[in-house]
Amino acid sequence: MEQLVKFVQDEFIVKKDFPKFGAGDTITVFYEIKEGEKSRTQFFRGVVIQVRGTGASKTFTIRKMSGDIGVERIFPINLPAIQKIELNKAGSVRRKRIYYFRGLTGKKARIKEARRK
Repeated sequence: MEQLVKFVQDEFIVKKDFPKFGAGDTITVFYEIKEGEKSRTQFFRGVVIQVRGTGASKTFTIRKMSGDIGVERIFPINLPAIQKIELNKAGSVRRKRIYYFRGLTGKKARIKEARRK
């Protein structure tokens, strides 16, 4: 059964080349929104809270502050509406899922920038 699922994922799901990112990184996701007959591109820029799953079922959660309110959005990695993902800043955190980030505000909510090659 597992082999069959893997075969279907390899054959029918189109893989896109996105940059490697993890928890603590600041990324921008450009995705397409359809409103009736029209379609437009919108972006969502924020900090990656978690990356969950593997392969075709991989999802990632992004959190941004909109005024005083925190907004989180979960994106499946294989969502056809995603056009591109830009890595704005690589963050250095000690955990894979930084749920504690939800409770931080102001200067405490800053993430150190990581040195990546």
